[in-house]
Amino acid sequence: MKIAVLGTGYVGLSTGVCLSEIGHSVICIDTDEQKIKSLRQGVSPIYEPGLENLLAQNAAAGRLLFTTSHREALNGAEIIIIAVGTPQMEDGGADLSYIVQAAKDIAANLVQSSVVVIKSTVPVGTNDFIKKIMEELCNEKVTFNMVSNPEFLRQGSAVMDTMKADRIIIGSENDEAAKKVQEMYRPLNVPFILTSIRSAEMIKYASNAFLATKISFINEVANLCGAVGADVKDVAKGMGKDKRIGEAFLQPGIGYGGSCFPKDVKALLHTAKLNGVHFSLLKETVAINDFQQEILVTKAINRLGDLKGKKVAMLGLAFKPETDDMREAPSIKIARSLTKLGAEVVAYDPVAIDNAKKILGDTIRFASSVREATLDADAVFIVTEWNEFRQLDLETLMNTMRQPIIFDGRNCLEEDRIRACKKIEYYPIGRPAIVIGMT
Repeated sequence: MKIAVLGTGYVGLSTGVCLSEIGHSVICIDTDEQKIKSLRQGVSPIYEPGLENLLAQNAAAGRLLFTTSHREALNGAEIIIIAVGTPQMEDGGADLSYIVQAAKDIAANLVQSSVVVIKSTVPVGTNDFIKKIMEELCNEKVTFNMVSNPEFLRQGSAVMDTMKADRIIIGSENDEAAKKVQEMYRPLNVPFILTSIRSAEMIKYASNAFLATKISFINEVANLCGAVGADVKDVAKGMGKDKRIGEAFLQPGIGYGGSCFPKDVKALLHTAKLNGVHFSLLKETVAINDFQQEILVTKAINRLGDLKGKKVAMLGLAFKPETDDMREAPSIKIARSLTKLGAEVVAYDPVAIDNAKKILGDTIRFASSVREATLDADAVFIVTEWNEFRQLDLETLMNTMRQPIIFDGRNCLEEDRIRACKKIEYYPIGRPAIVIGMT
């Protein structure tokens, strides 16, 4: 099939690359000329394991092209995928301006019948809204059908999540359009769920909101474990073995972040409010997450007292490992809280420093290695669970710090390795602290 993809962000680029990998002819459109130039050179604008290699291979094979011209990309396209951003507005709702512009661009340049697929995360009713816009602007000789096909990609594993998806949701009121999209994905050999457009739109938000709620729940359990002397690791393991609950997303820490969970939870709350539904559970999910992002700072104050003049090394900036995405990353709130309290913050992340500088500027210092960040530090905050931090040489680390104190926001250090140290203070989330060799 010939497929056009509007947008070359995480979703659009990952989708376009993977569709070309399974044999389709794909052309990706973006209005950013510099980004298109880089993509044509085989350079991905985002850090995503495995993506750049597939990009280069399929571009070299002639199955993957990049352009700024809608007319060029849409000409002959059997399926047109909209994968542009829907950022959060101040009231919590989704900003649909990019979707609307994409619809207008398609309508102005579409010269043959096609299936228009919205893969972007959009509130219930958006497909109907976009259809009306396009019907008003399209050439009357051109027909099209709408399909809602929400994505479920995790940053850091977007390629695997596309190629080995748990399920593919196809929402449409037209059977032929649904079958067309199903045929596009057929080589992936994964389960399909065919439903209405509005149900497909809701599935995306409900899924992310549930996972965010599960994270907030285990974080509250962790806080209670800390208060009563239980170990949340054991509690989560015992819960997760129950097949009705499952082990996924039962890892306590400093809260969720990224481009999806924060805005999708708030967007669903916004939709609920507009429709007179009091979704109090999601309100509490957001409140718990806001609290959790400050918990390392609270622990540091309880242990060190006044943080003014103290050097704190932050290990990790991205909201999760295997990505350079800083959107809604807990590190942002943590860094700002520490600097407000007068601490000197020095941060290191394997890939996210450039993006972090755009947000935090010169309010903190950035290091090029763990050693540089932790040298003479009064405390270490582990903020992102990169493998590099899981495998820290603890004895060397303790010897380079002014005070051998670690606040582990991701519970990523193994207890046996900590207890092997001659001198250390270790404060995890929802687990007993470990203090060795301190007077």
